[in-house]
Amino acid sequence: MFKKIILQSLLILPSLLFGQFQIQGKISDKNTNESLEGASIQLLGTSVYAISDKDGSFLLEKIARNNYTLRVSYLGYSPFEQEIKLTENKSLEIQLLARVVLGEEVIVSAIRVSETSAATYSELTKKDIQEKNSGKDLPFLLNTSPSVVVTSDAGAGVGYTNFSIRGTDVSRINVTINGIPMNDSESHSVYFVDLPDLATSLDNIQIQRGVGTSSNGAAAFGASVNLQTKHLDQDPYAKLQSYIGSYNTLRNSLSFGTGLLKNKLAFDARLSKISSNGYIDRSSAELKSLYFSGGYYGKNDILKFTLLSGTEETYQAWYGIPKVRLNNDQDGMIDLAADN
Repeated sequence: MFKKIILQSLLILPSLLFGQFQIQGKISDKNTNESLEGASIQLLGTSVYAISDKDGSFLLEKIARNNYTLRVSYLGYSPFEQEIKLTENKSLEIQLLARVVLGEEVIVSAIRVSETSAATYSELTKKDIQEKNSGKDLPFLLNTSPSVVVTSDAGAGVGYTNFSIRGTDVSRINVTINGIPMNDSESHSVYFVDLPDLATSLDNIQIQRGVGTSSNGAAAFGASVNLQTKHLDQDPYAKLQSYIGSYNTLRNSLSFGTGLLKNKLAFDARLSKISSNGYIDRSSAELKSLYFSGGYYGKNDILKFTLLSGTEETYQAWYGIPKVRLNNDQDGMIDLAADN
């Protein structure tokens, strides 16, 4: 009897000293109680990981005594997290709540390149755009990209702005938004002043330097710039952004979305107003824009409608200023008055 007690103590001793425990459980659908095979189970911050089997069962072994966060994820279901204080073996029954997942709309791959393509390109992700978007026109978001030179008629980045890539102006750069050409059919140029605060409604930008892949719109001698608008958000949201800068530059932007409604509809909208006195005299600008997107998300298809609109009122700043104005503003004012 005494030997049996000693033997059992020796078996329990490793768990007491080293805290080797296990977590077992079952994953199922909350509404139907159907077992979910292939769900991923992980203790965050550790390498302990498991996949549920055909019965929804899982087992996590050799876990040290500690406090953990257990996370369960499965495609088509809301993620599940639970705080666990592990001082003994645990047995869990976890039920996941089904939800509709908004898939990304199909991007016409014919105008996009990848890492395996024989083309020089760079990309701005949604995070990059948000970090750089202070209210200036879209060309200034591309300013740090290779081979890009940006200009602003008013000098403050608001109003008439332009850019060139590899020395080629925008009339020889193919610019598309969701695969639709933005280049003017006559001049082949692009006027971003008509779509202020466009960057707030973008998900990503790809810049292809040199002759690009797009066959839509103007010829791409210098480059191709492909803009992709944002995808609909899963959850409702509302966001107000305000920026104040030099030369009385002011930007206000209101964005909101419904998330996915029960009838499988979702809507996003944005209203923006940007104004600036400009760096030089008589170069003020007042810009307004609207973005609206609505979509129906079925089981196997997506029907989406996107509207972009804008108005602009700008003063005459595109003729430039004399050299003396750059050196001394007051002297420039006198010289301009004398010339008139």
